[in-house]
Amino acid sequence: MVQYFKNINRQTLEIDQPDAANWINVTPPFQPDEIDKLSSQLNIHRDFLTDTLDIEERARYESDDDVKLIILKTPVENKSLNESDAYYITIPISIIITDKNQIVTVNSFENVAIRRFLNSFAKRHPERPNMMVLKIFEKVVLDFMQVLKEINQRRNNFEQKLYDSNRNEELLYLMRIQKSLVYVITALRSNELLLMKMERTNFLNCDEDEREFLSDLIVEFSQALEMANTYTNILNSTLDAFASIINNNMNMVMKRLTSITILISIPTLIASVYGMNVKHLPYADSPYSFYVPIAISILISVMVSLYFNKKKWF
Repeated sequence: MVQYFKNINRQTLEIDQPDAANWINVTPPFQPDEIDKLSSQLNIHRDFLTDTLDIEERARYESDDDVKLIILKTPVENKSLNESDAYYITIPISIIITDKNQIVTVNSFENVAIRRFLNSFAKRHPERPNMMVLKIFEKVVLDFMQVLKEINQRRNNFEQKLYDSNRNEELLYLMRIQKSLVYVITALRSNELLLMKMERTNFLNCDEDEREFLSDLIVEFSQALEMANTYTNILNSTLDAFASIINNNMNMVMKRLTSITILISIPTLIASVYGMNVKHLPYADSPYSFYVPIAISILISVMVSLYFNKKKWF
């Protein structure tokens, strides 16, 4: 699906033809030959429009004649039905500046950042395409911040449930959060490097105000990356702590079971000795021969129990 938007008197209007459009948004599903037609109409290399269809595409920029391509990673909620997959993954979006200073965005999935940009498109200045691109960057970093807050909230909830229940289910949820943070950190790091390289090479030919805004965006991406690393360290520490707690609880259970086994084996051993079919057992001819091994078993068991209790094995 291809949408054409034009900013007229600070109002966003959707039009039918690409020639007069300030911003063109391309999202699946694609009609047959739609990409080829758009490539011909806008004089854009076809690969620029199809690169982001591969969700593993890395963040980068390149130019072809007067057409500039920027690929940026953005977070999206994972719609996979697999319960072991991450809650959030990252996908690439293409931002293309044509030779007519039109902005073309290509998404492989529905993207929150692009939706936010559309909502604020009426406030943009189409005569400044560089600033429009930088505003898309701003929406992307805001999405990362929002996703990180949601991830941290989920981590707190599952961690509290794990404290209360000690079930494996919450541990699996925390592992899904850990996978999400891996995607987010990788994307933030590549986006940060991309923006730093763009600032160093002045890829967009920015003026002073735009360069200052780009520097601020780099700082915001760095802050988001630091936040993601902090949440990852907290999560790793939590998982390590719970692993230690689980091992300690298992050791305590095994210690108690071993102590109970020893206590049970004492009467069994004494009863086995007195149950042997041999002559001259102590008190074998006494009328109290049944009560003697019982008393000995109880006495030794009590003494062993007191010893174990003193050692805090129970």
